[in-house]
Amino acid sequence: MSLYRSFRSKDELIAACLDERDKSYWQWFDGVLAQHPDDPREQLRGVIRGVAKRTSKPGYRGCFFLNTATDYMDASHPGRKLAVRHKETLAARLLKICRQLDARDPVGLSRQLVLLINGAQATAGMLGKKTQMELVRAADLLIDGGS
Repeated sequence: MSLYRSFRSKDELIAACLDERDKSYWQWFDGVLAQHPDDPREQLRGVIRGVAKRTSKPGYRGCFFLNTATDYMDASHPGRKLAVRHKETLAARLLKICRQLDARDPVGLSRQLVLLINGAQATAGMLGKKTQMELVRAADLLIDGGS
């Protein structure tokens, strides 16, 4: 009951949790980019390496945003809206970096990287750490081939 003193409903609680996760994720993301301020290739690689490490840790149970979008299919659900917004922001931010990389097809490259990231998050804990870390090699092939 104490939760409902702060939140009017379960949906509002879900949205608040996702909002905090979103803020935390972008702090991490910006920290990775700051390590390579003038090198978009290393920024992309840093993000991918970070995702691979995070998703291969014991106890990782998948992406909160993907899990929420799967659990709440109604487009008007506040949690789903936040999950979709997070993934749209990821796509937009990766596209910005791909454009700085001067890739031949920055839109295609950014979409492919989003798919790799989401795939790694979705399969985490199922196929083992070696498979999970293949994300890095797959991304490198895309990044090197797309520029």
